[in-house]
Amino acid sequence: MRPTARGWGLAVGGTVLTALGIGIGSTDLARLGLIGPLVVAIGAGWLLAIDPTGGRHPLRVIRTAHPNPVSVRSPATARVEIRASDASGRARLAELQLGEQAATQLSGGLTLRASVVRAAGQITLTYPIAPTRRGRWPLGPLVVRRTDPFGVLRTRATLGEQAEVAVWPEVVELPIPRGSLVGEPERVAIGARTPSSDDAALRDYRVGDDLRRVHWASSARRGELLVRSDERAGLRPASVLVDLPADRTGIEWTVSLAASIGIALLGAGHPVRLLGGRASEDAAGITSALRLHHLRDGSAGAARVELLDLTVDLEPAPTAAAASEDLRAAAHELTAPGGGSPLVLAVVGALSAADRDALARVSDVCDALAIVRIPATAGPERRDAERTLADLRRAGWRACSATPGEDLDTCWRRLLGTER
Repeated sequence: MRPTARGWGLAVGGTVLTALGIGIGSTDLARLGLIGPLVVAIGAGWLLAIDPTGGRHPLRVIRTAHPNPVSVRSPATARVEIRASDASGRARLAELQLGEQAATQLSGGLTLRASVVRAAGQITLTYPIAPTRRGRWPLGPLVVRRTDPFGVLRTRATLGEQAEVAVWPEVVELPIPRGSLVGEPERVAIGARTPSSDDAALRDYRVGDDLRRVHWASSARRGELLVRSDERAGLRPASVLVDLPADRTGIEWTVSLAASIGIALLGAGHPVRLLGGRASEDAAGITSALRLHHLRDGSAGAARVELLDLTVDLEPAPTAAAASEDLRAAAHELTAPGGGSPLVLAVVGALSAADRDALARVSDVCDALAIVRIPATAGPERRDAERTLADLRRAGWRACSATPGEDLDTCWRRLLGTER
């Protein structure tokens, strides 16, 4: 609660008059001086009595965003309803000057422009948001500004709880040409289907699964029931491996490219899983059970949603040593017996010699493709990235270079056109 210019004038002027009246012994002047502070006190009492955040029946705020989650650079709409449940609440609601808040990543740093609809006992605010960065960002709370009837005091308070908007990375549609390596169906021999390496892919047990499909050895190691994936799945399972850089622009470009590749593979019928990086909320690495099983897209696109949800909190490891450890753990998972991914697509940057050796072994057991980030400017990092590209190619990877920020479709087509 802060005085306005009028409030300061009345309070200071009244105090001076009261002191002057007492000093010269003028009762009338002293009484006149008391009027200013009294008006300020009455204004304060009025603001306290009609507090929109308190009372027996406080105002109710309902905040939603649609769609939620939403992708970067995709439009969404936020809606805020402020409802009063009784006559006193409606009186408080009528006096409010409302302002909405949103994270800069949702508003683009611009002032929110909301359309306002007033009805009996309710105010509805609707405004557009256009996310500029992947993550989880807050909407709200409302900022409530009020002045008393005399205009001597003003208050600023917040109303309602925050809502969270999950923002997926920007995804572009990538083609998977028929007959390319990533789209090649499994071969059929002697009139019957050859056993698929997909048979080794495991997923969590679901109620109704045939117990004969439980993989007991893996279940014992994991401590929870795992079952073999559907043997009749048409295409080989794929793993998308990400090695995240330290700079924010490179992180978002890498995640967007990896997500686009994963979505394209799902759309082509491949079971897909995401490896590498850490979840920002709990720093969970590759050992997360959710990220170890392959996602399969269905008619409702549930796997697409689940894959994009995994990318929302994806962040690099806190140190270079931890990032190297995560990458080698992912490589070990891919080369271990029953790794379950005969197809690997990686987006990596400049790697250490140990990391390059770990990835080199992946191509011994998988069809491996990689896009290597190479900085546009010369320097040690560029030399290390070029060495990474050369070593992966020597190890049997199909690999190409890309500059962070480059068009994703161009990078993808370059990779598909690369020979071993």
